[in-house]
Amino acid sequence: MGRKLLIIDDDSKNIFALTATLKSKGFQTVSATAARDGIDMMGKDNEISLVLMDMMMPEMDGYEAIQLMKADDRFKNIPVIAVTAQAMKGDKEKCLAAGADNYISKPVDVDALLLMLNDYLK
Repeated sequence: MGRKLLIIDDDSKNIFALTATLKSKGFQTVSATAARDGIDMMGKDNEISLVLMDMMMPEMDGYEAIQLMKADDRFKNIPVIAVTAQAMKGDKEKCLAAGADNYISKPVDVDALLLMLNDYLK
């Protein structure tokens, strides 16, 4: 499986930080600042092998976006990791119920994220 990741986050600072970290670890990244744009990118780029999805975004949040992705035969097997500042009790379960394959809270623990990515991208 490839190592091209799609980061969907409405905060460009989060995208910048994740991109810099992941590129230094050998990952290729593309990004979108809106869920709809990210889904459109997935339709045009079949090299995307995993999505890091911010859950709290305007217009379309990560919960709705993940449900759309998982309902689409083209994307249903692409792992989605929910990335959220919402670290309250029950948030992980809510993300998983929406269809996320895994969950990590902000600020992102890079070592934990890398372990997760390596599990999905074997």
